[in-house]
Amino acid sequence: MNFIDGGVTAPKGYKASGIYAGIKKKRKDIALVYSTVPAVGAGTFTTNVVKAAPVNWDMKLTRESEHIQAVIINSGIANACTGEEGQKNNYLMAKAVADNLQIPVESVYTASTGVIGKQLPIDLIIESVPKLAEELDDTKEAGTLAAQAIMTTDTYIKECAVSFYISSKEVTLGGMAKGSGMIHPNMATLIGVLTTDLAISKELLQEALSENVKHTFNMISVDRDTSTNDSVFLLANGLAGNPVIKEKNEDYYTFCKALNMVMTKLAKMLAADGEGATKLLEVTVKGALTWEDAASLSKSVISSNLVKTAIFGNDANWGRILCALGYGGVEFNPDRVDLFIESEKGSLKLVENGIATGYSEETATDILSGKEVKVLVDLKQGPASATAWGCDLTYDYVKINADYRS
Repeated sequence: MNFIDGGVTAPKGYKASGIYAGIKKKRKDIALVYSTVPAVGAGTFTTNVVKAAPVNWDMKLTRESEHIQAVIINSGIANACTGEEGQKNNYLMAKAVADNLQIPVESVYTASTGVIGKQLPIDLIIESVPKLAEELDDTKEAGTLAAQAIMTTDTYIKECAVSFYISSKEVTLGGMAKGSGMIHPNMATLIGVLTTDLAISKELLQEALSENVKHTFNMISVDRDTSTNDSVFLLANGLAGNPVIKEKNEDYYTFCKALNMVMTKLAKMLAADGEGATKLLEVTVKGALTWEDAASLSKSVISSNLVKTAIFGNDANWGRILCALGYGGVEFNPDRVDLFIESEKGSLKLVENGIATGYSEETATDILSGKEVKVLVDLKQGPASATAWGCDLTYDYVKINADYRS
């Protein structure tokens, strides 16, 4: 099982495109991912009570549609809080794709990301769909164009793919994602599309996605805001030719491992590219009684503004980390906690049994100046562990969000 060069077009039977439709100022702003044959589809969506029009459409399709064959995504406008007109425009966007590709409208997922409260320029979108369909291609470059077109405040493209074997058949899984702000556990403004040529039942595909989202995309935070639009789609078209996975056997768990690899890599890219961020923050809590406890505590640390600003300032203010653990909703003994920091510049134990170790502040500052900072917390009370990802909080985050609509 290895990472390969590619994204959503890496598996057999998938094409993609990304073009400029005029929604944004001089940047690609609409993407299409297409399976040449009907695929089974799965999705996970925002927990925000306020849901964008495409989210409601996609949730219905995930429940009711036997097959999904295309995903269209626009960036620049979220189509959230737009009432009946927003729902109509979302349907018209899906229908334009369906008509051009000659597939059922109920097989077209939609997604939008951008400013909340504005109506889609639906005429521009409908006019762009023929070109979007015409430029569909199965090349890596086409997948990259799609990944570029879904970006909002992202500073770089996020895509990856893995190759593995199921019952002697080579299977490929690819993915792309966007997200930079309004990112908090339970996904948020994240949009992700995952594609595979695996043959698997719709029910198990959904279960695999839901379980892996819990351990990957739901374990990242940038700014404690959960958006109205977050959606992750997974399509499986069966072209790898493996026996259809209908039960939780060895083949199923092999696929879940591959899915976790792709989603973890994308999740870390998303966290590292938080708005204004200068470094990735990875927090692992081990020695917890349950995974849920470890997850709650690790997310509490990455979500703390005081921790995030300390990381930005390369300040080994470990008291902020213990404080964030303390309000994480889990009982533990602070007098048993060990705490370590690590980066490409070295590692250091800051705390042992709840007390500072007498470490060198100069060494700690140097370690924290790395691009990927890891914090390890050992509670020493159980067998479970969990990892969460976030980023530092900088001056630029405020600048970006102070004039986001202008």
